[in-house]
Amino acid sequence: MRCEVVAVGTELLLGQIVDTNSAWIGERLARAGVDCHFQTRVGDNIERIVVALQVALGRSDAVVVCGGLGPTPDDVTREALSALLGAPLVRDDEVLARIRALFAGRGRAMAPSNERQADVPVGATVIEQRRGTAPGLICPVRPAGGAGGSSAAGSVIYAVPGVPREMTEMVERAVVPDLQVRMGQRSAIVSRVLRVWGEAESALAERLAPRLRALDVAGNPTIAFLASGTEGIQVRITAKADSPEAAGAVLDAEEAELRSLLGEHVFGVDHQTMESAVAGLLGEQGLTLGLAESMTGGLIASRLTSVPGASTWFRGGVVSYAGEVKFDLLGVPPGPVVSEPAARAMAEGAKRVLGADVGLAVTGVAGPGDHEGVPAGTVVVGVAVGEASEASRLRLPGDRTTVTQLGAISALDVLRRRLLARGGDDSG
Repeated sequence: MRCEVVAVGTELLLGQIVDTNSAWIGERLARAGVDCHFQTRVGDNIERIVVALQVALGRSDAVVVCGGLGPTPDDVTREALSALLGAPLVRDDEVLARIRALFAGRGRAMAPSNERQADVPVGATVIEQRRGTAPGLICPVRPAGGAGGSSAAGSVIYAVPGVPREMTEMVERAVVPDLQVRMGQRSAIVSRVLRVWGEAESALAERLAPRLRALDVAGNPTIAFLASGTEGIQVRITAKADSPEAAGAVLDAEEAELRSLLGEHVFGVDHQTMESAVAGLLGEQGLTLGLAESMTGGLIASRLTSVPGASTWFRGGVVSYAGEVKFDLLGVPPGPVVSEPAARAMAEGAKRVLGADVGLAVTGVAGPGDHEGVPAGTVVVGVAVGEASEASRLRLPGDRTTVTQLGAISALDVLRRRLLARGGDDSG
């Protein structure tokens, strides 16, 4: 079963409202095992809505059209459905009575324009409205050769309101169950995202090329790459099975396979962030963290404190932007401040001054120009654990803002990998 989503509303095209409805519907269809290959946005125009629906019906078994069912003159989805289906609109007295009762129950007078929400194309079934006034519609589409240009018998259009709380209730209660009946069997499409850092998308695809070829032959699960800017790369695994539990088992097996290929490049799953991954490792190992930032100016501290429960493992941070602060407070020896010795000393100083088990430090040149002969994009990260300290020099691309953001997550990744190594070392 393939189902398409058509979102109606000129405000969507103008960018005045973000189309979150289509995203929600797509996710809900996937959980029901319904493939959604296309989503379309169209303005409040009868002719253009008809064209959008004709195109959708030409390549899908079902269409969910969202929006345009209200009482105002620009709500023309009902008229577009009437034109598409060749079915006149007829006022449904039962629906009209429910709308009037709703207004009366709220102690409000009903404007005559609300009556048009009770207009139903001949042959359509009404989906009762439980959270607002505009009911939904289930509209069977005649086979090819009939009105509407349907390419297959049994095609159907579901019309639901654009108000999110009304739409979600109606899709859950009426649309998804009806689709599952039409499918004749129930299935589920489930996705899981592995969050990856430290490798370019092209290099990642190369590393996984043999696995991708094998999955192309198998057909299930599938893998896709999603670049996330300064937050790394997402590797999305999608599986289809008879139930969410069976699909989850497929995802488990594939995740294990990908982790064996990607190793420490994987730092999280789904919505897990780099800072939450670091927090988890610190908690597991019973360690506290002290931070010294220069180039990032407090950005790392901000990320760390966004993690719930950060007060149990994060001691605090020093924004040592001026050289004198590095020298006087953190004990950095005289010399270049963008260097491995300076980064190690900053990490050791943060650990000492803040009374932490682990010290993390970052210094660098965000740009736009060089500093002390060091080119923009140079970042040095220091980590101090126990009596040992180390430093890593990185070269990061982009403008000042991008380098700062990349520097923050890169520093956290350096710490993450050091904690992973420590956790695997029985000596600690």
